[in-house]
Amino acid sequence: MLQQYKNILVPVDGSKEAELAFKKAVAVAKRNGKEAHLELLHVVDTRAFQNISSYDASMVDEVVETAKKKIESYINEAKADGVENISYSIEYGAPKTIIAKDKPTELETDLIMIGATGLNTVERLLLGSVTEYVTRTASCDVLVVRTDLDNKQPEE
Repeated sequence: MLQQYKNILVPVDGSKEAELAFKKAVAVAKRNGKEAHLELLHVVDTRAFQNISSYDASMVDEVVETAKKKIESYINEAKADGVENISYSIEYGAPKTIIAKDKPTELETDLIMIGATGLNTVERLLLGSVTEYVTRTASCDVLVVRTDLDNKQPEE
């Protein structure tokens, strides 16, 4: 028997891995019928701006506008592919806890589809991977979408 997912959360950050996760999430939403809800989430990591001496609000505004444009293109793509029940949110704070705990609780998420980390081994050691944290701590199923190591495009 196939698992039915009603509330699918897809964190998007503009990376290729996030785009692949989005595409697979659209396919899962379609398989789960019209009642399946797809929620796109972009988290602005405000901690990244704390060490910039010339920090001003316009930098965050620019990041948010770029994210909105990308998300709108994802929404149009999903609707063109037959997924109607789709929404998005942009949050501010620590991506790990927002993706793994806060939003899934708020939305009653039963599946998080997230791109694999793009960090190298040293960065993962020093910073920790958002994806790794989500897979360890989320209370729902997590599907990690990886890029093809041979640089092949995913099958549509």
